[in-house]
Amino acid sequence: MSERQASASTASGGELRSELDAWLADNWDPEASVQEWWQRLAAAGLSNPTLPEPHGRGWGRSETRVLVEAMRAVGAIGAPAGLGMLLAAPTVLEHGTPEQIERFVPAILNGTESWCQLFSEPGAGSDLAGLQTKAIRDGDEWIVTGQKVWTSEGSHADLGMLVARTDPEAPKHRGLTWFAFEMEQDGVEVRPLREMTGRSLFNEVFIDGARVPHANVIGELNDGWRVTNTTLMVERAGIGGSHGLAFAAAHPGSIAGHLDRPAGTFRGKRLPLAAGGVGPGTFNQLSEEARARGRGGDLIVRQELAALHTDLEVMRLSAMRSRQKSQRTGGEGNLAKLRMTAALRRARSLASTILGADMTLWGDEAASGGVLQEMAVFSPAPSIYGGTDEIQRNILGERVLGLPREPGPDPATPFRELAQNATSW
Repeated sequence: MSERQASASTASGGELRSELDAWLADNWDPEASVQEWWQRLAAAGLSNPTLPEPHGRGWGRSETRVLVEAMRAVGAIGAPAGLGMLLAAPTVLEHGTPEQIERFVPAILNGTESWCQLFSEPGAGSDLAGLQTKAIRDGDEWIVTGQKVWTSEGSHADLGMLVARTDPEAPKHRGLTWFAFEMEQDGVEVRPLREMTGRSLFNEVFIDGARVPHANVIGELNDGWRVTNTTLMVERAGIGGSHGLAFAAAHPGSIAGHLDRPAGTFRGKRLPLAAGGVGPGTFNQLSEEARARGRGGDLIVRQELAALHTDLEVMRLSAMRSRQKSQRTGGEGNLAKLRMTAALRRARSLASTILGADMTLWGDEAASGGVLQEMAVFSPAPSIYGGTDEIQRNILGERVLGLPREPGPDPATPFRELAQNATSW
């Protein structure tokens, strides 16, 4: 079959599965390198089939699920994971020039470049528009100085989605610019931050006189807040699990060293929980643990399992509805994130009820392979990153419901005149 034969919009689920089975039979090879396998996926529009053609196939969640099931059936590893796929590609496709799209998007889809997100700062988390990292024009380049924190995937990123202040005389939302920023250069230092899980998914990044070409400005100069909102909207929807994609445990990019390894060596390996949130797999594992421990008939456990299943179904159906433009409110991403964090808290509580004292044990030899324990320890993070739950509710109240805004300075006030913790402007 051809690489793009039979659009999912015209093929039934059975026809699509047959086509995908045939494609996988011809293309999946566990001895092929990760890079070669990902290139085959990208060429077929299957790295991220939710993207529009020619980069994807314009699929919805149901078609994507068929692909995931077909890949699992043959043991094929998923597409490149990470923020390049989830955030940078959709943002560049929305705001980039044709040249920028050609430069950045294919390298994300085939996994040759990895991205991190250089948004939050020590003094600008929930109030992201208050960031102070500055970029000063120097001919065809910008000189960047500042500090970022909570930088997911920063330790193995080739590029960063950098938001920096390019005009301190403009109001704080209007003097920002979104850059595609090279991480491997003088003046950039990445320091991992170790979390309660023992992992270092987050990092802090110190930037001192690093450079970025003007050609890497995504969107218009000083219009970075609009571009940033696209990234944030996609992020919140992704945290809420609306993409339906399955990702490989191999890291994309030139730094992690996974591209030349045989793809089959990553079969059966799982991503850190930050990449997965809570979903049907979590529900199935909790159900299996309940049955194995003789708790399948426990009324409380059954009630909470039913409630978790309901949460997940509401998330799935809401994601489907959000694809209908006529029904969008603008708050779909915020709602998706809130639903996910609520479902994660329910799953954490239920895991503790089912496992009992075993919930205190850790590691691969512990009950559930340590997956449910790590979920519980990691669970506070999603309600904070990507904008706290409180921020999501504020956005829904002010922008969707039309409630009065939080009191603050006049929006037209130049950034330089606002009260700040510290500044070098």
